[in-house]
Amino acid sequence: MRPVRLREFMEKLPAGSVAVIPGGREVRRNGDTDFEFRQDSDFYLLTGLNEPDCVAVVAPSHPVHQYVLFVRPRKREEEIWTGLRTGVEGAVRDFGADAAFDIALLDQLLPHYLGDAETLYYRFGLHDHFDQQLIGTMRRLREMVRSGVYGPGTIVDPSVILHEMRLRKSETEIELMRRAASISAAGHVAAMEACRPGMFEYELEAIVEYTFRRCGATCPAYPSIVGAGFNSTILHYNTNQEKIDDGDLVLIDAGAEYGGFAGDITRTFPANGRFTSAQQAVYEAVLEANEQVIRMIRPGVSFMALHEEAVRTLSSALVDLGLLAGSPAEAIERETYRKFFMHRTGHWLGMDVHDVGRYRTREDWRILEPGMVFTVEPGLYIPAGTESVPAEFFNIGIRIEDDVVVTEDGCEVLTKDVPKDVRSIENLMKGAAGAV
Repeated sequence: MRPVRLREFMEKLPAGSVAVIPGGREVRRNGDTDFEFRQDSDFYLLTGLNEPDCVAVVAPSHPVHQYVLFVRPRKREEEIWTGLRTGVEGAVRDFGADAAFDIALLDQLLPHYLGDAETLYYRFGLHDHFDQQLIGTMRRLREMVRSGVYGPGTIVDPSVILHEMRLRKSETEIELMRRAASISAAGHVAAMEACRPGMFEYELEAIVEYTFRRCGATCPAYPSIVGAGFNSTILHYNTNQEKIDDGDLVLIDAGAEYGGFAGDITRTFPANGRFTSAQQAVYEAVLEANEQVIRMIRPGVSFMALHEEAVRTLSSALVDLGLLAGSPAEAIERETYRKFFMHRTGHWLGMDVHDVGRYRTREDWRILEPGMVFTVEPGLYIPAGTESVPAEFFNIGIRIEDDVVVTEDGCEVLTKDVPKDVRSIENLMKGAAGAV
């Protein structure tokens, strides 16, 4: 049976069109060793096939083969080194293809599917190696014009369809994301319980990622960020090599991948289990922004309105803390808040951690709909030496990030299993310390 998302995609393709969707390739790491393979998300969405060097051809108007897979053939002398493959027979039997062929035959057979097509759906610029291969096929088709073969006259980016599909998750996909979030949460809780001054950032990274794998995750959804002290103020710090000192805040931004979908959580906590008064004041400002935005989420709300609310909440707090002069309205108008809060409040989440889907339509900012999943992650970052800031606030970097899905009448917080209020964090860490 054809995958559900493939059937949906085929229904959206106009008559006389053919879509060509290449999968991912193995990428050399060094010597004769490759990076761990990760399938192209669009290809995996449509096919469910997690092998390199595959191409899907979707041709709804073809009289026999509406869905064709080109795959690596089964070869015992190669499988003994790298594991069993799906092969041509398995692509039909297990993945619902009407026909399947050796990937080596792609150049020979692809013109057969493109020859009578009016429109080609293909995304140029994503797979450079395949771009050139497809250009060669199109050139050969043009040379066959006197034989009555005309080939596609229009090329359209299939992401216009695919990424709108991916923006709205099915219930099956949301269930996978619940599991990814649950595993991600377990990793963060384990890190909070284990953290002690004198540890190194990489030790917490190891605990987080061990927990991911122990709970069934395929891998981290992205390189884990574990930053202590000054490093907590670096947004995408992931060197994770420094010692964690007493009095440091520790910011962990890490998520697990499960079933092809990503979790994405950030929590910030004191290494010694107790917030200082300055740390707590900044933390509670970020927490209020996080919770206020979550309270707003429901169908019909503008995605941009969520960020604007976070900016209002944080600007007011920065003025109250004495970190910004003037009024909150002035901080927003002059964008002085960006000294401490320089990123957006969230992003789409799905098969990719920064998932696909436009944030703005031609008319305006995206309006939320049921099934959309995204992060809520306000933050404040105050590195040591920041001008006009008292020293008690130095090296306070705080981000609180949750994953939410829009429901029919509000939202579901997928990452609720990780504590985020001050008392709950301190109690968790105190209890863990007492158990040692």
